[in-house]
Amino acid sequence: MAESKNNIITHGLSGKVGDLIVFSQRNGKTIVSRAPRDKTTEDTENQKAHKRKFQRAILYSKVVLSNPDTKEEYQAHADRSKGITAHNVAVADLLNAPDIDSIDVSTYTGKAGDIIKIVALDDFAVKMVTVKIENGDGSLVEEGEAIENGAEWIYTATEKNPDLSGDKITITATDNPDNLTQKTQIL
Repeated sequence: MAESKNNIITHGLSGKVGDLIVFSQRNGKTIVSRAPRDKTTEDTENQKAHKRKFQRAILYSKVVLSNPDTKEEYQAHADRSKGITAHNVAVADLLNAPDIDSIDVSTYTGKAGDIIKIVALDDFAVKMVTVKIENGDGSLVEEGEAIENGAEWIYTATEKNPDLSGDKITITATDNPDNLTQKTQIL
């Protein structure tokens, strides 16, 4: 892909020239690229799934940008100087699930009031982080929401848990389009 700069002949062109070249406009610039070829094979199941997910992302963008409040949130993350619109940000938000970067259980000893720290990141925003603590036999000790505290999320234990051997802590992070990411840590 090439970019045309200060060329009075190609400035503002858009469209296909023959079967070789396509001119397009992006962010006030003329982009020159090779023309796409006709597809000769059937889509694989992965390609079909990816297309469906992208269609959902486009529909999600239309819905959230029709709401003035959420539109303003996405516009705040847009960068027109780089050609990134609120629509681009909303589409990317649906396509990218949150990431649970770390779970710090170093201060969790099984007492009520103990703290578990989670670092959960997203390309737009993490909406909610939940914590579920289970005994080694699978019985539920407790579960609840962590509280956002700057770059990390803090969960304060509410129940006594005298035997931590084999216990499992499951963290679930959710973003605005309700993408879920789970990470489990065994104590």
